[in-house]
This record gives sequence, structure tokens and C-alpha cells, in this order.
Amino acid sequence: MSALDDRLARLRREVGEVSPVEAAARQARGAILFDIRDAEEVVDGLPVGAVHLSRGFLELQIEAQVPDPATPVLLICAGGVRSLLAGADLRALGYRDVASVAGGVSAWKVAGLPLHRPAGGLDAEARARYDRHLRIPEVGEAGQRRLLDARVLCVGAGGIGSPALLYLAAAGVGTLGIIDDDVVDRSNLQRQVLHADGRVGTPKTESARGALLALNPRLNVEVFTERLTRANVDELVPRYDVIIDGADNFATRYLVNDACVLHGRPNVHGSVHRFEGQVAVFDARHGPCYRCLYPAPPPAELAPSCAEAGVLGVLPGLVGVLQATETLKLLLGLGDALVGRLLYLDVLASRFRTARLPRDPGCAVCSGPFPGYRDDAVAPCAV
Repeated sequence: MSALDDRLARLRREVGEVSPVEAAARQARGAILFDIRDAEEVVDGLPVGAVHLSRGFLELQIEAQVPDPATPVLLICAGGVRSLLAGADLRALGYRDVASVAGGVSAWKVAGLPLHRPAGGLDAEARARYDRHLRIPEVGEAGQRRLLDARVLCVGAGGIGSPALLYLAAAGVGTLGIIDDDVVDRSNLQRQVLHADGRVGTPKTESARGALLALNPRLNVEVFTERLTRANVDELVPRYDVIIDGADNFATRYLVNDACVLHGRPNVHGSVHRFEGQVAVFDARHGPCYRCLYPAPPPAELAPSCAEAGVLGVLPGLVGVLQATETLKLLLGLGDALVGRLLYLDVLASRFRTARLPRDPGCAVCSGPFPGYRDDAVAPCAV
């Protein structure tokens, strides 16, 4: 063991470490969390509620920030080393209740805890990562900042959700929410490209979060390992700017649709069946909703699931990428979104067709005051 390892082990005993989850709990009880990273490190986000005070100014400014040395103080850095060293210095100054957040902001993200992005420009790493966006006049730095500040919820981390989430992560959509109660099965791997053979049996939400953070560690990934139901839909949907429907059953699709109508959120819909796919944006503020297209679910024998009917593995990839494209257009305010239109894909014929979708004046959900969730919006699963 090196001298540094010996010192860090001693500091962990003397200063003490807490997990990110425990740090958040202590914040709620009145502890002050200081993010001591340098200014260029916090462009991608501060832990919510944290005060930014760079390590080089900590001892000089801590008394002005925390005049009472009995106040509980938490310190967080990128990986948990600088915060331990800083904790020892604060104890030497007389601060009695100090702890370091183990694993730093990296562990904070993995724990799914929220980040707040301060206003300002892009740092060098962000400029390198999003260089091709910055070169597009219609996107540029202002557009990239919009993406970094955006929040998107994907219902399902399966065949459609996988490519949609991967491309939104690569594009720099700052907060991605994922709700799915399923686990990775080997039969998923033919099309669900977020997952890997080594993660068979693990929750899809955790598998997805690991894959997305490996692609873009600056993301904030919020996961909900549960079914989308009436009990949680009204809490989740309003927290996001755009909802991606990656479900494979009508009950979930109706529930997503109805909640989006109620809360005024665009619903980027996608579905697949063997060699055919559909993509549309349902936004009742500007056009029809999903129930205008499908007022009632068809008989089960006419709408088998992928597990029953099968699907060509690449087809969900095409549909998911199109959903990601529509989502980026909505977030950036670019182009002509698929509001009031249905894009139909037939991969065997290599044919794409677009059909107009009028609003149904007799729609039971979007034609007047929201009537409440119907009995058919009882989602048994979320992909």
C-alpha cells in the first residue's frame, strides 16, 4: 500500500465518508453540501442543493459561508479524494461535523440523484463531445445548452427505448428518465441494444443506466424500476419535457397518452410488428392524441405482442432512432414534427409512407375537459 493509500485510509476513519444517498438525506435534515470541484468541472451539473466553492478557496471562504463550526458540512468532489483531504483541513479549522461523499459526483450520478446545471457556456470537454452539433447553425451552443437542460422520460428500456435512449444520450440530453419493471432476458438481445449478455437477469433500468453513463458520463439518468401505473403516472409525466412511448401493449400506450393529454406533454410514439413500424408525435395542444387513432384496443388476436408474433431485430432500431429524431426536433424547436401525421415503415418493401391524422372531435380524452383515466388505461407492464 502506498503512502497516499495509507493517508486516505486514515482520513476515511478520521473525517468519515457517507454514501450519496445518505448525503442527500443529511441535506434534507439541514447539512450544507459543498461541491469543491473547479469551475470547469461543474459545467455539466452540481448536485441539487449544493453550494459551489472551489477547493482552492475553501479555507478562505468557509467561515463566511458557515460561521457556526457546529453546522453539519458535507464535501463532494469528482471521485471522493479531494473531499477527504478538504475534510481534514476543515476539521483542523474547528468544524466538528464534517463528512466526505464517497465516490464523489460520479457516484452521485450512478445513484440516480439529481443534478442542477448552472448557467454558462460549454467547457472544453463538452465542446469536443458536441462539436458536430456546434457546427450546425440551427443548433449551435444555444441549442446544445437547451439539450443539456432538457428532461426526457422513456417508458420502457426495450427494443424501441434502447436506440432512442442511446442517441439522446449521445446528443447530450441532460436528464433521461427510464421506467421499466422488467429484467434483461437473453431473448431481448436480438434487438435491445442497450443490454449485454453479461447483464442477463439484471433490471433493465440498471443495465440501461450503466450503458448510457458509459457512453456519456455527464448525463443525469433517473431510473424507476417499477411498472407505469395510475398510481405513479401523474407524478412522473409532469417532471419531463417530452415522453417517449416505448411500450408494447395498448394499456400502457393509453395510460401514457392520457397522462400526456392531462399534463400537456408531447408523446413521441413508436410501435413495431414483424416487418412494419409506426412513428407519430401525439400532442393534444396542437393535434390529435393516440386515442384519436385508436379509440379502443383491437382484439388481442389482431394485435399480438412481439413475444407472440416476432419482430425483425433491426426494425425497433429504425423506429427508436426516428423517435429520438422527433424528440430532438421538439426540444430544439426545429423542423416539422410528426404532429398530426403517422409515419409508416415497411422494411421488406423499403417503403416509408406518411398519412395525415385528424383530431377526432368525439375523442373521449382530448376533445374536451379531461374526463379522467379510463378503464382500458390500466397498464399491466411497461414493455
